[in-house]
Amino acid sequence: MKDFFKFTFATVTGVILSAIVLFFVGALIFFSAIASSEAETQVGKNSVMMLELKGELRERNESMPYETLLGNDYQTYGLDDILSSIRKAKENENIKGIYLQMDYLAAGYAAVEEIRNALLDFKQSGKFVVAYADNYQQNLYYLATAADKVLMNPKGALDWRGLASAPVFYKDLLEKIGVEMQIFKVGTYKSAVEPFIATEMSPANREQVTAYLQSVWSEITSAVSATRNISTDKLNQYADRMMTLQPAEEAVKCELVDTLIYKNDVRDYLKPLAGVDKDDRLPILGLQDMINVRKNTPKDKSGNIVAVYYASGEIVDYESSSFSDQPTIIPSKVIRDLRRLQEDEDVKAVVLRVNSPGGSAYGSEQMWHAVSQLKKEKPVIVSMGEYAASGGYYMSCNADTIVAQPTTLTGSIGIFGMYPNVKGLTDKIGLDFDVVKTNEYADFGATGRALNPGEQALMQNMVNQGYDLFLTRCSEGRGIAKDELDKIAQGRVWTGTAAKELGLVDELGGLDRALEIACQKAGVDSYTVISYPAKQTFLEMLMDTNPGTYLKSRFLSGKAGELYRQFSILENFNKCDRIQARLPFELNIQ
Repeated sequence: MKDFFKFTFATVTGVILSAIVLFFVGALIFFSAIASSEAETQVGKNSVMMLELKGELRERNESMPYETLLGNDYQTYGLDDILSSIRKAKENENIKGIYLQMDYLAAGYAAVEEIRNALLDFKQSGKFVVAYADNYQQNLYYLATAADKVLMNPKGALDWRGLASAPVFYKDLLEKIGVEMQIFKVGTYKSAVEPFIATEMSPANREQVTAYLQSVWSEITSAVSATRNISTDKLNQYADRMMTLQPAEEAVKCELVDTLIYKNDVRDYLKPLAGVDKDDRLPILGLQDMINVRKNTPKDKSGNIVAVYYASGEIVDYESSSFSDQPTIIPSKVIRDLRRLQEDEDVKAVVLRVNSPGGSAYGSEQMWHAVSQLKKEKPVIVSMGEYAASGGYYMSCNADTIVAQPTTLTGSIGIFGMYPNVKGLTDKIGLDFDVVKTNEYADFGATGRALNPGEQALMQNMVNQGYDLFLTRCSEGRGIAKDELDKIAQGRVWTGTAAKELGLVDELGGLDRALEIACQKAGVDSYTVISYPAKQTFLEMLMDTNPGTYLKSRFLSGKAGELYRQFSILENFNKCDRIQARLPFELNIQ
């Protein structure tokens, strides 16, 4: 028995000591990786920038602390980092070209278009761009067509089949569990509520979805036609053949792809292009390396600042979502930040980068006011990302100039209110309610009953007033008569191309074009571009990030996650503004 306790004690002690050693070794590796990621990159001769895309694209990226521990199978990329890296690669004489290695990327076409345009600009330097994928996702093939050569695995596939939007409807499901969504809206095309009250698209929604899909697809095919020298008619014929299920050789025959090659052989393919001997090592710089490459441009000493303020995500009235680490726009924070920029005399102009499908109507109005106040002091230029619709358009409409990508989804000038009636559910599970009240509407929104006719009339009146205010703000900001604006409002979504024709935006282009306009209006030639809000430090992110939330977000990243996200508003229903100005919860373009 004495030997048993001796061996048991020795085993437990060994396990504890091993755990302590492993903890310190892991911490050392962890913090060493962080430190190395921030070291300045030295660029060797005949280097190639490799842009590996395997994850999710955001306006700005702040890497989650847990990604280092969990591996890099799924990355988040900042559009700002990618665009900046491409510019630095163009300026650096030691970098001979860019290699795009593509796996998959969760990104809309407007964001991809911005990267694509940056690559086309990069090619003006005479340097090469080569793209490779085992299997081309359609949005990544669109990006790849900016390259001089498009390579693909001999057993790979190219997804080229056109665009489709396939919303999910929950009306029957809600009926089965005894929940009825009571809807109050203004806008014939305001379709965000349809998944909860219908089983198919309304004619108006089908009309607008058809229009913007055709507009986006026309932009894509025209751009691909220009770089691949294939007519748009042929590109549509290839899409109708479902190239995804065609042999790789057929993609070459159709001139969609230039060369079939295995991934292991791509570096040998790149060496002569970069001026590297076959037997020598090819210097490769990843995105993190490029982020840490020093810019060639001399530091500006004028003291003038052009601020780029990023407002990305849904407009919410609560501090954070319990579902994921997705970015959100918190009006109180945006208002505070814009006021600081307004008061900072060194800031000569502000570019407001908006990438939002909308959200709280109240919060949108507050940010509209903040932008209006800022505009009195200095030029405000809006640069629209993938979305700047509904509440996203609300906060943008009074800027001096609005710039959007052709494939940006914007407009959606309309609002709605939604209130669940769970009487059917409470009846099913055997709950009964009673009430004592002092006034007519004291029990407004009580659980276990529908809104009565008086309450419904009050809600609809509130929505009507909200829509009228939304129209007024847009009419004044855009200089369009209110009755004329109403004809193109009604909650309808427009692409950037259509919005420009209608006067909802001023110019087509990306963030660079917005910066040019801001500098012109501010009358500055020398300036420094600074992004706001400031990115968090590693330790700040480590303290703020909830590992459980992050893990849930990471593992629910497929179709199940899409379905869950569409119900996430119900999870935070008590925190939401009663009146919403937003796009459909999950606007999928496949």
